[in-house]
Order: sequence, then structure tokens, then C-alpha cells
Amino acid sequence: MTFLWAFLVGGFICALGQLLILKTNWTPARILVTFVVLGALLQVCMVFDSLKQFAGAGVTTPITGFGAGLVKGTFENIDKYGFIGIFTGGLTAMSAGIAVAIVSGLVIGMIFKSRSK
Repeated sequence: MTFLWAFLVGGFICALGQLLILKTNWTPARILVTFVVLGALLQVCMVFDSLKQFAGAGVTTPITGFGAGLVKGTFENIDKYGFIGIFTGGLTAMSAGIAVAIVSGLVIGMIFKSRSK
């Protein structure tokens, strides 16, 4: 049953993104930031953890999980280090994801030939 809920919730998030692409003139970057902020707001309102318990990877795999991870890491580092945790928490919590994105971009950039438009 967990797989079904993960599929449905993840599909709903992706369908919402597709609707934003089709019905608005927003750029993909704006939609991406909207989903990151949505995940962060859900974490601040303490809804994201219960949603994650319910839907599992369906809610953490889309970019909303990145926003929630930033906020959760920030809160943990504020408790641990105080004021400096505001600046270090999000990056510490999501450093693996950021590193994978950078390295993947580097590898893909070295494999494929870039072209100008």
C-alpha cells in the first residue's frame, strides 16, 4: 500500500508541476523554486514529516524533499550550534545532493559536446 500512496502523491506533485508549465508562462526555474519553497513551508508547518510517513518517497523524491531537507538541517544546526546554524544547517544537511548534482553536471559536460544555439 505504501507504494501506491508514494506513486499517487508523487504523481500529484508532478501533475501540479505539469499544470504550471502548461497553464502559466512561468519559466522552469520559477517552478523549481516554487516547489523547493513549498517543501520548505511544509517542513516549517510540521506537515512534511507526517506526509513523508504517509507517502514515503512520493513526497521526498521530487524537489520538495530538497526544500524540506534544507529547513530540517537548519533547525537541527540551530539547536546544536546556535546562531551560526542558520547559515550552515541547510548546506550541511543537503551537501551530498548538491555534490552529486555538481559532479553529474561535470561528467555530462565532459561526455557530450556543447553547441551554441
